Amino acid sequence: MGQPRAGAQKCGEVRRAAEAQEIALLSKRYPITRHRPTAELHGDVVPPRLAKPANFRRKSSFLSVAVCALVVPGLLATVALPAYGAGTTTPGTRNSSASTTPGTNADEQSLQVAASATPQVSIEPASFSVTVPVVRPAAPSATSYLANPPYPNFDLAAVPSVASRYLGVPYVFGGESPSGFDCSGLVAYVYAQFGIRLPHSSAQQGRIGTKIARSAALPGDVVVMDGGSHVGIYIGGGRMIDAPEPGRVVSNDAIYDNNYYFVRFGI
Repeated sequence: MGQPRAGAQKCGEVRRAAEAQEIALLSKRYPITRHRPTAELHGDVVPPRLAKPANFRRKSSFLSVAVCALVVPGLLATVALPAYGAGTTTPGTRNSSASTTPGTNADEQSLQVAASATPQVSIEPASFSVTVPVVRPAAPSATSYLANPPYPNFDLAAVPSVASRYLGVPYVFGGESPSGFDCSGLVAYVYAQFGIRLPHSSAQQGRIGTKIARSAALPGDVVVMDGGSHVGIYIGGGRMIDAPEPGRVVSNDAIYDNNYYFVRFGI
């Protein structure tokens, strides 16, 4: 009875050793396959710990990089979408933060200028016009004409032509220049250009002149009216050139007083 039991025990040991060797071979050939522990099969036999292959760590690193490459951009896009929506505006509206916070505009540009750059300034000439008033030289006075008369040889017929140059000059009491005349000032100024001195007084002009009959009167003679209170230069046809009264101008007027008479100078 003792020998068969010893033989059976030895056979069991040999069988268990063979199974352990088989498991070891299978573990080296198929590293990923997990086997149920032999302890469940044989009770007291525990299989050796399976060793990981050398390329297992490289495969794990590659898988980690692949996962990061796929997952991280998705997370960034998810976080960036709300910020992008807050920073965009619909057409026709203005983003208040873009106008108050510098450097936040997406289309903002920067310019770097070299320190040695020379600024170029372009100045356009202004286009404008200036109106300069025409300043006419002051007309000679009667005294200057008497000293150097433009008509040294008296010509009675030329007197009306000279007097007509001052038509439209305003009446000025006491005036004796082209800026303003009264009646006797006009007569004295015209005759001064022929070198004849006359007093600036209608009454005196009527007294010192040579009286001429109405029928013998010629253009250029002096018409005396209103008892010597008004004078004018006769131009023929019952008309005269005179400085009539305040508010009017030197005019071509009709002789209005029936009690008029003529005087002549330069004879």
